[in-house]
Amino acid sequence: MSKIAMLFPGQGSQYVGMGKALSERFEVARIVYKEADSVLGWEISRLCFEGPEEELNLTAKTQPAILATSIAAWKVLENSINRTDFLRWCSFVAGHSLGEYTALVVAGGLRFADAIALVEKRGQYMQQAVPQNSGAMLAILGLEKHQVEEICREASTLGVVSPANLNCPGQVVIAGNRAAVDQASVLARDRGAKKIIPLTVSVPSHCALMEPACHQLQSVLESTFFSDLSVPLVNNAGARMLTSAMKVRESLVAQLRSPLLWEDSIRLMMSQGVDTFVEVGPARVLSGLVRKIDRKVGVFNVEDVDSLGKTIEVLKALWN
Repeated sequence: MSKIAMLFPGQGSQYVGMGKALSERFEVARIVYKEADSVLGWEISRLCFEGPEEELNLTAKTQPAILATSIAAWKVLENSINRTDFLRWCSFVAGHSLGEYTALVVAGGLRFADAIALVEKRGQYMQQAVPQNSGAMLAILGLEKHQVEEICREASTLGVVSPANLNCPGQVVIAGNRAAVDQASVLARDRGAKKIIPLTVSVPSHCALMEPACHQLQSVLESTFFSDLSVPLVNNAGARMLTSAMKVRESLVAQLRSPLLWEDSIRLMMSQGVDTFVEVGPARVLSGLVRKIDRKVGVFNVEDVDSLGKTIEVLKALWN
């Protein structure tokens, strides 16, 4: 029998119109957005469905928007399958940065209302930690991890810059002060990088600049109720399997200032027998990364009505 892991996207996956088709078709998706609107006190549903894009791309708005959209998609999927079956065939959950909070909701570690409030605060703390336009993130394609680390060391004379996301072979995202990131970009081109892609984020996460946000987030996390998980989480900060509520709290703080070990996380799940990954939420960024890590595994997603139907078909065939 196949072992399946559920994956949940982070920042960079947002787009205007995300979640709209599912919400128009399914009441369970509409309920998620209504709850999010109520908890936040503003219409996150309208922002997801109509934009404007500039507002959607602000970290403090992006994070709850992606979480709400991912949980709406999950609820539609969950409503189409049996919860007992899910616990039987889902071996792990994992999320990319912000997506880790979505994974915790799905695994029973966090209430959705608490999670949506948490990630709004997380986004605000991150936004406040770095003056607007003074930080940046970009993806470097075609260089090895050790080459990017050396480039960051050289560019750090101009400020903070370090590897932030170790996504897949030949793709490393860096983050830091804009001047240092710009210099690293120049050095990466000189060293033969195939492509350099600036990311659509308003703050540089997973680097030392997030230290002030870590302290604020820790205080909020300590006052939020967490449960032990019904499905193990493979965490970003250490690529380890976690089920303990206490360990999860610690990991969420470390995650904000530490490199995100996505490739290691996927390889760990594969080493435990996972051969099928399902990405739930907007876009298919994580699906693409998994395919670059290993093309032999099955990769599916739930983003809209069409992808939902195809994935349900596959899942039912796998567990029957």
